[in-house]
Amino acid sequence: MITVKKVTSRKEMKDFVRFPFSLYKDNKYWVPPIIKDEIDNFDPKINPVFKNADAHFFVAIRNHKIVGRIIGIINWYEVEKQQIKKMRFGWFDVIDDIEVTKVLLNKVKDIGLENNLEYIEGPVGFNNLDKTGVLIDGFDHIGTMITWYNHPYYKEHLEQLGFVKEKEYLENKFKFKNVDGVYFDRISNIIKKRLKLKALDFTKTKDILPYVDEMFEVFDKTYSKLSTFVPISDAQIAYFKQKYITFINPEYIKFVVDENNKLIAFAIVMPSFSEALQKAKGKLFPFGLFHLLKARKHSKDVTFYLIGVHPEYQNKGVHAIIFEQYQKTFEAKGIVNCIRTPELEDNEAIKKIWENFDPITHKRRRTYRKNI
Repeated sequence: MITVKKVTSRKEMKDFVRFPFSLYKDNKYWVPPIIKDEIDNFDPKINPVFKNADAHFFVAIRNHKIVGRIIGIINWYEVEKQQIKKMRFGWFDVIDDIEVTKVLLNKVKDIGLENNLEYIEGPVGFNNLDKTGVLIDGFDHIGTMITWYNHPYYKEHLEQLGFVKEKEYLENKFKFKNVDGVYFDRISNIIKKRLKLKALDFTKTKDILPYVDEMFEVFDKTYSKLSTFVPISDAQIAYFKQKYITFINPEYIKFVVDENNKLIAFAIVMPSFSEALQKAKGKLFPFGLFHLLKARKHSKDVTFYLIGVHPEYQNKGVHAIIFEQYQKTFEAKGIVNCIRTPELEDNEAIKKIWENFDPITHKRRRTYRKNI
């Protein structure tokens, strides 16, 4: 018999966060989170996302053992301001038993019914900065710290229960050697002169922080037309700034400004922390932090986390300025592989940015939906 329990205490939350550690215990492609960071992320006293969202945490239990977990999420900005009557679900992990998946999703459905919502979509997070999608192809590639990994049967469970494809995301990678430094140097100089633009490089985090709020303004304008878009609040920006910006190599953050020093384009790249997180096994101490700091400094793989160009400057070659800067940085650091985060398959603008690098699609993921 399967029972579903709502998570209410910090101890239960720790069990919720730790469940995937047993589910993927012998899987060499799964990348674990830092347990304390994950618990803090789910704490309304710490994460400001809960000012605009509700989250309901559930675990499925059989024979006194957790066999599945899920979060039912309502983003109230999306529901009330955008009039999108969506019930979200995320952080979905289950054993290979469709009955476990069914009882967990029924709990999410019940919350949607109680709040007069129209359909369920997932797996997704709270907003565009969170992980998204169930992996449907590429199970033999190591995950990243900003994507979910899952077993192949997740897709089968969802489809057998009547969920249908809502959105599909592609994950691509390319060799750094595919970047033609001479070409981007030439194009970058032409664009900078023509549009009176300037590239900003950094060596100290403190010099980046004054631009972060402006960066998110460009982020909003860049992504607002996408069907997945939900605005990021000022409180969430402050949280992001505190949690992530200080941990990213300052050399891996690139900005482009106009002649009035106004930010018009940005990119954030992170060293790959995947192998370091596997070695950390969910803990910063005693050795986890050492592995992460080592990866921060020496990783030869990088992950492109965010890239945005103000709509007024799109399709004008501005991305060439960003890639010229990265080409110099990556060459100095001996970078080998460039990995991209999930991008909507119908995002033609982003495809044009990457087409010069001969990218390979190595993973695909989907969100699924079902009417309530």
